[in-house]
Amino acid sequence: MTSEALIDYVKGLLGDKTKWADPEAGDNFLTVASEDWKNICQTLATDKKCSLTYLRNFTGTDYPEDDEIELTAHTFSYSEKHGLIIKTRISREAAVCDTLSKIWPAAIWYEREIFDLLGVSFNNHPDLRRILMPEDWVGHPLRKDYKQQETYRGIPTTRPA
Repeated sequence: MTSEALIDYVKGLLGDKTKWADPEAGDNFLTVASEDWKNICQTLATDKKCSLTYLRNFTGTDYPEDDEIELTAHTFSYSEKHGLIIKTRISREAAVCDTLSKIWPAAIWYEREIFDLLGVSFNNHPDLRRILMPEDWVGHPLRKDYKQQETYRGIPTTRPA
């Protein structure tokens, strides 16, 4: 299925639950409400024509000026030879979203990284704990308002210039 055909098909499948990027913006992506996130991802992974069964990448981006964190899942279908980017936004204050690990097992690792670096909690995640930073690290380094500690356990966190 071509990219345009996939977009048309997904628009028909999901109706008004999606907002599509301007085609001139580059990659095709759809944005969904956070409450529809898990169900829409499940639908796109299991629908025979979409068959988006592979999670290429899953990231988060902090937008403090909007008081939101954007979650972005890059998906692909090996059987159908097409991909789709799916986005949602959640509140920075209540940074909680449903896990996608039952849909795409690779999400377990991505969600741990997003939790560690951005502070997003994932409901029903099988092993939500820090993956890069020590367990007792204060804060989430990819938040734009993050203030780096001067020392960690008596060790400076910066190098001399």
